[in-house]
Amino acid sequence: MEAGRDDAEERGTVVTPSAEFPPLDAEERAALGRIGARWRGPRRPDDLPVDPTLGRHDHRPRPTRFGRLTPIDLFTVAEPDELVATGPAYLPGGRAGRVAARLRRAVVGPPLASSSVLYERMRKLVALPVLSSDLLSSVAYGPEAMLAVLVLAGGAALGLALPLAALLAVLMVGVGLSYRQTIPAYPHGAGSYLVAGDNLGRTPGLAAAAGLMLDYVLTVSVSVAAGVHAVTSAVPGITRWAVPLGVLVIVGLLAGNLRGVRTAGNIFVLPTYAFVAVVLAVLAVGYAKAAARGFAPTPPPAVPAAEGLGLLLVLRAFSSGAVSMTGIEAVSNAVPAFRPTEWRNARTTLGWTLVTLVTLFAGLVGLIHLDGLVPRADETVLSQLGRVTFPTGPWYAILQATTALILLLAANTAFNDFPRLLFFMARDGHAPRRFLHMGDRLAFSNGLVALALAAASVFVAFGGHTERLIPLYAVGVFLAFTLSQTGMVVHWRRRRGRGWRRRLVVNAVGATLSGLVLLTAAVAKFTEGAWVVVVAVPLLVLLFRRIHRHYATLHRALALHPPPPGPAGPVEGEELPQQVRHLVVVPVARLNRASLRALAYAASLGRPALAVHIAPEDAEADRFREQWRAWGDHLRLETIVSPYRSVIGPLAHYLEALHAARPELTLTVIVPEVVLRRRRHRLLHSRAEQRLRAALRALPGVVVTSVPVHVAR
Repeated sequence: MEAGRDDAEERGTVVTPSAEFPPLDAEERAALGRIGARWRGPRRPDDLPVDPTLGRHDHRPRPTRFGRLTPIDLFTVAEPDELVATGPAYLPGGRAGRVAARLRRAVVGPPLASSSVLYERMRKLVALPVLSSDLLSSVAYGPEAMLAVLVLAGGAALGLALPLAALLAVLMVGVGLSYRQTIPAYPHGAGSYLVAGDNLGRTPGLAAAAGLMLDYVLTVSVSVAAGVHAVTSAVPGITRWAVPLGVLVIVGLLAGNLRGVRTAGNIFVLPTYAFVAVVLAVLAVGYAKAAARGFAPTPPPAVPAAEGLGLLLVLRAFSSGAVSMTGIEAVSNAVPAFRPTEWRNARTTLGWTLVTLVTLFAGLVGLIHLDGLVPRADETVLSQLGRVTFPTGPWYAILQATTALILLLAANTAFNDFPRLLFFMARDGHAPRRFLHMGDRLAFSNGLVALALAAASVFVAFGGHTERLIPLYAVGVFLAFTLSQTGMVVHWRRRRGRGWRRRLVVNAVGATLSGLVLLTAAVAKFTEGAWVVVVAVPLLVLLFRRIHRHYATLHRALALHPPPPGPAGPVEGEELPQQVRHLVVVPVARLNRASLRALAYAASLGRPALAVHIAPEDAEADRFREQWRAWGDHLRLETIVSPYRSVIGPLAHYLEALHAARPELTLTVIVPEVVLRRRRHRLLHSRAEQRLRAALRALPGVVVTSVPVHVAR
């Protein structure tokens, strides 16, 4: 794992589009040189019938028959032997494609050049609300989740809220300080996944990644559910539209994030700062009123006990309140998204976020206790607190509006970190490589879409109810916390740099506290739904390992090796042109312009060629051979009678038999193909070319190509 760490450090903290194209290692580069030394091609590399620079200065641009510039003018010369595609080169050729491209640009904006990735970073004032919106918004439902469990034992049990809140504040500080140490130690991001994998092994790293992925999906679902609940608390008439409204919000978040990190950050800055300011105003006014009455708490309303007050109930309340910490790892996961110096700006941002979180959480729990508020099914505790604090004026409406906004937009933290986590996993081969791709706006579009689909599915499946989703919440995120901080303990023991003992103690405290919350949440909330996460994490780890096994097998199959001396080996192992032995096969259904063009193309290659005709009966086979002789019998013809009238099956099996007879041959199947301009006309044709291509794709040593004939109308 140490080598993986060094490799990650060598690649730096910048996430670039080039990650889709990893460089060759030293062994493969050496093999490539040895292969090239034995390469004997048919002509010199510069012996080409066309100028590869497109002869841009040889003629003036001319419009085509469609009214556009010639394709030559879609490229510019940047350096010798290098062309750069211009904007029009990315537009589709068809009318429907161009309309779709314009709609896409209207939604996500014009594409950004790859060189702009360095400018798509966030400064601290933008990064704080973007990456901490999930963490700070959780104070809107975290205290209520804790009180909702305590109230099951009656109103008297609500007095335990203050000591539990104090313990949670200690937990927040301990875990937050631990992640502050993680940031400079792992400035390339990926947080818990990379830290646990580097120090504890691949399986713990994948377990941390699985926990984080579940946390991010639930972050979107819970945040949107809580935001919709805040809206319906103020406007009860739209309660029945809660689920469609939540799905619409998720779609809006997806569209905003597809516009890029910087644009999305500018969208979500104001709601977070507004929420923090309004909640601080609530705390200031609320505590001023409490001071006027000598901080005497208002007795809560009488609530009958539904359960006995025991250790299990207290542990459930503690783990429910711990959801206020979800998102504390977001900054450490997104270090590369900061402006230089990345790790320093990220650590400062996390420090300010931690101070704000503890202030808001502790202040709200204390004020709720002083005002004697209890959870209600029809109204959130924060809404009740707003009504008590601001009985008149517009401030209650402002509180509800900012609360709804930050809860609805808190999911943006997950939209920042989930695709980035998938990027690092895909770079290591534990997730599909399509998650390495950066979209038009330099955002990880595939990861964003995957998160939106997963979160919307969970939201709809649970009916948009926050209380049903929260039991699933704590297990995954605290699993990642525990593994990450344990990994940092191992990291300091290995490195033993200056002050390593103090740093080890800080991370050990964070690991211990996170582990206690993990065990508490897993046991206390197991029957309430936490079992889903307990089962899902091992299954996801197994899935990640299977994906890695596939990519490892693929890499071994495609890795470069020095060509062995002597005769050619297996047909798909040929790497030198002099080793390739060709047989060109042309399936011919009837003699027309399309088939004659394919036959002419096959003959022009200068390789042995064979034409094959599938006939449904002997009479048709005789008739076709007579036409073939009339043409001149320029190529060898083989006719196959198919008495059951099937064409694709017999032809595929015949080619397979040819390959079995001479495994060293490369069969190049040239298929004549009629290309129709209008889509509706395709329904009038059998499209046998596509079916033949699909049937031959699985055969080794078979190359399928087509010779098109375009029909103008």
